[in-house]
Amino acid sequence: MGQKVHPYGFRLGINKPWRSRWFSVRDYAKLLVEDVKLKEELKDKLKAAGVSSVEIERPGNKLRFIIRTARPGIVIGRKGTEIEKLKTELAKRTGRDVFIDILEVNKPELDAQLVSENIALQLEKRVGFRRAMRKSVDSALRFGCKGIKVRVSGRLNGNEIARSEWYLQGRLPLHTLRADIDYGFSEARTTYGVIGVKTWIYRGDIYEQKRRQPVAVGAGAFQL
Repeated sequence: MGQKVHPYGFRLGINKPWRSRWFSVRDYAKLLVEDVKLKEELKDKLKAAGVSSVEIERPGNKLRFIIRTARPGIVIGRKGTEIEKLKTELAKRTGRDVFIDILEVNKPELDAQLVSENIALQLEKRVGFRRAMRKSVDSALRFGCKGIKVRVSGRLNGNEIARSEWYLQGRLPLHTLRADIDYGFSEARTTYGVIGVKTWIYRGDIYEQKRRQPVAVGAGAFQL
């Protein structure tokens, strides 16, 4: 069997940040469970807003959510009513000062999580899986990604035996650490059963931008 490494976890600390940023010795397990539950509930509550990811920071007794969404207007609501309602609800539940930052996903076609959710939604509406996959692959390439792979697994078209089918266009260097590879997974709950949708999008390489400053030692200076 092939051993697979999660593309996000593989690059943590190299070119991907942690999605929960806090430190705790005593209440680590409790806070971790709270993080997972809050993320799941927020994604479920804001399903219509096309939420790509939810990041959590805990500075002191505060709780900061960074929500990346394709439709920020739905999250914010008219004159900010929805976001205020969400803030008070979360503050009451967690007993902390809650802050919510909304970041817009400018190109949803290049966000792996949103692409996989879009395919899953189409499968639930009984669109042919090949057509849904092809459409997503073509639109991602049109928006400038360097490579995309989409894989669907389950009882495709209601067949008795579950199988996997995938499309790959362009390059997908999974072992290259500097490669900016976005990964997304979602499930389509059809009448025949659950169909899993995985998406990998390669958006180019990330190189070190900042050069270290020279440090003066005596009369001369050298580059670190």
